[in-house]
Amino acid sequence: MFYNSVEFALFLPVVFIIYWAIGYAKIDGSLKLKMQNAFVVVASYIFYGWWDWRFLLLIAFTSFCSWGSGLLIGKSVASVQSVDGHKKARFWMIANIVLNLGILFTFKYYNFFVEEFCQLFPSLEGRSGGVISLILPVGISFYTFQALSYSIDVYRGKIEPTNDIIAFFAFISFFPQLVAGPIERATNLLPQFLQNRKFAYEQGIDGMRQILWGLFKKIVVADNCATYVDQVWAAYDTQSGSTLLLAAMLFTFQIYGDFSGYSDMAIGTAKLFGIKLMRNFNNPYFSRDIAEFWRRWHISLTTWFRDYVYIPLGGSRVNKLITMRNTCVVFLLCGLWHGANWTYMVWGFYHVALFMVLIVLNQSKRFKDSVPTARQLPRIMLTFVFVTIGWIIFRAPSLPDAWGYMCSMTNLSGAAPTLPITQWIGIIFGLLTMIAFEWTYRNSEQAPVPHRWWIYYLLIAAIWWYAPSFSTDFIYFQF
Repeated sequence: MFYNSVEFALFLPVVFIIYWAIGYAKIDGSLKLKMQNAFVVVASYIFYGWWDWRFLLLIAFTSFCSWGSGLLIGKSVASVQSVDGHKKARFWMIANIVLNLGILFTFKYYNFFVEEFCQLFPSLEGRSGGVISLILPVGISFYTFQALSYSIDVYRGKIEPTNDIIAFFAFISFFPQLVAGPIERATNLLPQFLQNRKFAYEQGIDGMRQILWGLFKKIVVADNCATYVDQVWAAYDTQSGSTLLLAAMLFTFQIYGDFSGYSDMAIGTAKLFGIKLMRNFNNPYFSRDIAEFWRRWHISLTTWFRDYVYIPLGGSRVNKLITMRNTCVVFLLCGLWHGANWTYMVWGFYHVALFMVLIVLNQSKRFKDSVPTARQLPRIMLTFVFVTIGWIIFRAPSLPDAWGYMCSMTNLSGAAPTLPITQWIGIIFGLLTMIAFEWTYRNSEQAPVPHRWWIYYLLIAAIWWYAPSFSTDFIYFQF
């Protein structure tokens, strides 16, 4: 079930009405909360099972094991206030990490590594016994990392383990952010399922504005750009260099409109249910260097790696060489997180190389707490160019394709795909509107849609008028 589908347009109002009907029912507060959370779980499982009901078994297993590990960790620490108690707690934490990463590895990476192993040893080529037929569950990387953060935070003492299994299942499966984030922490999201919630009109209106803005970015910007980008990539070796350059730039906006649009819709939908999710994007294409870009792009993932990998390795509190090593580990893991393809790992290594320059020059935190200005546009544009090159590697089906695409950008002649004039108008209008709004409201944490009804009507009309004949899947659903 996609956010931009008719099914979801019918699903959301029904869930909203029943959810708040339970919330305002004249019954005991604790019972009301459990019923409301149970309904969240049911609705979320219907939403997730819409793709394939078999996925529900996996997310339920992950949720149960992570909930149980939290109880065992808490019990181990509380029952024996000694080194032995902490050793037991550590054992249960590691056990849950191994279990969840093992599931993730099996579904997402097992066949990739088997095939690569067979290529290293040609005598094994053609033997398919080691390869297994698996469907990659939607959003498995997102909810797995969310489950891992819970057991780690319980072990660290940042949150108390919960006995409320229904609230915990709601925390893992909450449908607005289930399949593509933000990757929430238990310290932020779980407590919200442990307390009664009341509908706030202003929060609901703000949520609707954010959903509208997300739909605009997805349908008008991302889907229209995707039409051109997909045509170019289908035969990139026959295209002119200028066409390939344009397609690379449009994919840069496509992936942003697609992913940040989903995040806006997820955060906005959560507000309708009285839940606050973390911000996942902060105008990343206005970054003045690559370090700032990664503080603004997919914030829930980058902060996850920062808190659970980078800082435990020593972070930047150690000497420069170790800091560079820690940065390298984080970016390579980030590339691997995106999928079982060498392009993602090379994409991660590419960003490592850019980041290393800043570390050597002691400039990795230069733009940490300031707002971009018009005078810094040359820096912003240079960073945009570096990011765009990275997205070519990311978008390519394989490393030879990535290299071939970049080499073909030197072509002086070649064909160029054609699009209907209305679609080109949609792309131009969408990009100019998105850039103008986000630049104007770049210092705001809210969705950059002002409180003006005529703007809402304009966005709705643009979505209706410039929607392409078919909608593309959300890019990050594959991760």
